[in-house]
Amino acid sequence: MTTVKTKDGTALYVKDWGQGRPVVLIHGWPLSADSWEHQALALAEAGYRVVSYDRRGFGRSEQPFTGYDYDTLADDLGSVIDTLELSDATIIGFSMGGGEVSRYIARHGTQKLRQAVLVSSIAPFMGKTDDNPDGVPDDVFKEMKAGIREDRAAFFGEFFDNFYGEGTKAGGVSDAVLDWTWSMAMMGSVKATLDCVDAFGKTDLRPDMEKFDIPTLVIHGTGDKVVPIEPSGRQAARMIKDATLKEYDDAPHGLTATHADQLTQDLLEFLKD
Repeated sequence: MTTVKTKDGTALYVKDWGQGRPVVLIHGWPLSADSWEHQALALAEAGYRVVSYDRRGFGRSEQPFTGYDYDTLADDLGSVIDTLELSDATIIGFSMGGGEVSRYIARHGTQKLRQAVLVSSIAPFMGKTDDNPDGVPDDVFKEMKAGIREDRAAFFGEFFDNFYGEGTKAGGVSDAVLDWTWSMAMMGSVKATLDCVDAFGKTDLRPDMEKFDIPTLVIHGTGDKVVPIEPSGRQAARMIKDATLKEYDDAPHGLTATHADQLTQDLLEFLKD
């Protein structure tokens, strides 16, 4: 097991697979690096060095009581990149992980990067405001936090149905995948789980978009009920210079599983550039 220490001394669990040009995978909320299983294996087998880590507070990483804001989380990503001496890297963020990609670029620049990818990403801004009318109302995030506080296990039992688009045209996974995803979520600290709702729900990353100066791939499902495509994927693609948007018709949020092969092939094609 590889462990990376962050600036405040938090130990992050890191998987470092394969050899070649580095690809860093940042997972979504409330999961762990294991959620990248399909893509991590395929990319490593294709000749890339695949680095994936558990966000602080989740999976096998330490669970401090604080540090669940995007400045700290982006600096954690920086600690992984610096400690492992990665350069010419592609950083890929799924869902909440798109926030780390965005804030890392804004705070640390792109000197060590070659490309960026946002998959079902929350960036640039999920919240509904007068200047972001397609965003998600604040009451939705309040209800999420209330459900987590009342019965976190039951909340996630329902949440992952929407996450994977159960019963929809392009969604659905096996019961075993639902159980596996639930178990990942329950490994997380309840404090981290709650605080990260505020991070991905309220952090305005729109100013960060202008800092992107590397080729960027944006992938999002048009049927995403967790992170609607208009204020996220489509807006990010409009705001980022040199961005390419790929929309998956009717696809739900959890593309790493529901569209695993398609996502892997799109990533491999992009990495060739």
